[in-house]
Amino acid sequence: MADLLTRREYLYAAVREHGRPVTTGLAEQLMADSPWPTARRNTTRKTLRGLARQGLLAIGQDPEGRTTYHLITSTKGGTA
Repeated sequence: MADLLTRREYLYAAVREHGRPVTTGLAEQLMADSPWPTARRNTTRKTLRGLARQGLLAIGQDPEGRTTYHLITSTKGGTA
């Protein structure tokens, strides 16, 4: 069953689909319809941190000081 995703892959796809920075709380909401609907705040936070360690997400802060995670966009080539 190669179609099955890991929790990390699922969350990364959900963040990509969301298209904007996410907080841990929002990521927890994104996981509600996943195969892991009981994943709570600490599990979701660990998953987000794992994605950041893999270089898929960057960690930042929103204006209220909450930790946010956003997609890392890579640009290939330079601008003319």
